[in-house]
Amino acid sequence: MFGIVRPCTHRLGERFKAEWMAHLCGLCLALRGDHGQFARIVTNYDGLLVSVLTDAQAGPAAGARRTAGPCPLRGMRTASVANGEGARLAAAVSLVLASAKVRDHVADRDGLLARAPIAMAARKVARGWDRAGARTGASLGFDTAVLVDAVDRQAGIETLAGIGTPVLVVTEPTETATAAAFAHTAQLAGRPGNAPALAEAGRYFGRLAHLLDAVEDQAADAAAGAWNPLTATGTPLTEARRLCDDALHGIRLALREVEFADAGLAHRLLVHELRTSVDRAFGTSSCGHGHAASNSAGQGGGPYVANPYAGSPQSGGNPYASDPYASNPYAPGGPGTAPPMGPGGPGGPGWGGGGHGGGGGLPPQKPRRGLLAGCAVAIGLFCTCQLCCSEHDSPWSREKKEPWCNNCDCGNCNCDCCGDGGCCDGCDCGCDCGC
Repeated sequence: MFGIVRPCTHRLGERFKAEWMAHLCGLCLALRGDHGQFARIVTNYDGLLVSVLTDAQAGPAAGARRTAGPCPLRGMRTASVANGEGARLAAAVSLVLASAKVRDHVADRDGLLARAPIAMAARKVARGWDRAGARTGASLGFDTAVLVDAVDRQAGIETLAGIGTPVLVVTEPTETATAAAFAHTAQLAGRPGNAPALAEAGRYFGRLAHLLDAVEDQAADAAAGAWNPLTATGTPLTEARRLCDDALHGIRLALREVEFADAGLAHRLLVHELRTSVDRAFGTSSCGHGHAASNSAGQGGGPYVANPYAGSPQSGGNPYASDPYASNPYAPGGPGTAPPMGPGGPGGPGWGGGGHGGGGGLPPQKPRRGLLAGCAVAIGLFCTCQLCCSEHDSPWSREKKEPWCNNCDCGNCNCDCCGDGGCCDGCDCGCDCGC
């Protein structure tokens, strides 16, 4: 799964999490329905923004949602998913952009694509995706030729770029492609007056996507000797950050000119989550659940890198890590002696609300699985994608575990959309910034 807008489901809240998953699953199923099972591998986080924008302008409509059957990626649960022209346009755009990504990897001779037979097969797949995207786009009144033209021009621009070339010259094809896709959502939603503002928002989003990809890949590209727009044009990270911040501001202003039926999720993703994406790429944020952010050099940053509750009190660690009864003068046996496990103690009645019968207040623990049984369960979870995408029990300890996809950066919202003492109109992002 690729894309720069990778929201943490904890930070989205229940309402936006359900909406976001509906659009993600809707994009995946639209790809399968129009282009077959294999096309589902191009499902990406940024493509679903096209579906989100279409729904945000059109509002609730008959047939906009349908119930999808059980899926391993949802822990074999059914779900209400986006259905209609927005999801299909997102599928067409995703196919063409994925085709461009494959071609880019072939040109850079990345990994297995350095081998001629595999590169030839990849190019054939990319051409098929171009044709499939064009067919779906045409059925929706969208000419994907603008996307294909942008992809074709990109290679020539990169060949001519050098030290001193403005990096925005390199990002222009991506900006043009995303502007066209964003603008067409206004036509699908029946609000053609929104097209200019959405084109502007799309242009800035394309700029961000290109720059953030370059920032995140710069170290790896340097090590592999691959082409990178920042390195090739001599653009320092400080200038790249300034351009990203300008793009964020431009998107925010452009969205204020758009007439939405319900701007909640679109605002959350394109204003708040994009800011988080920029911070993540430049290593200036970290996860509220304790995962440190990394910059392009792989170095951690943010306020949660050092856990203030790790280790012993003497080393500045957890003040509650020592034996809680060590200094209790009323504990049976005197200081330093833990209470008994009988009546009145932690294991007996009268403690933790378990006063009836001989059991304590804590629920019984499931027995651990053995090595082989745990491995079998782990293989099953992995093959059904539940390790990645749904809450599950640990194969060995049976403790509840979050999916790997939730290895997130869910700190505070850091909302900066509220200027001049007031809040942005209709802000319903669910953050704790006062909007």
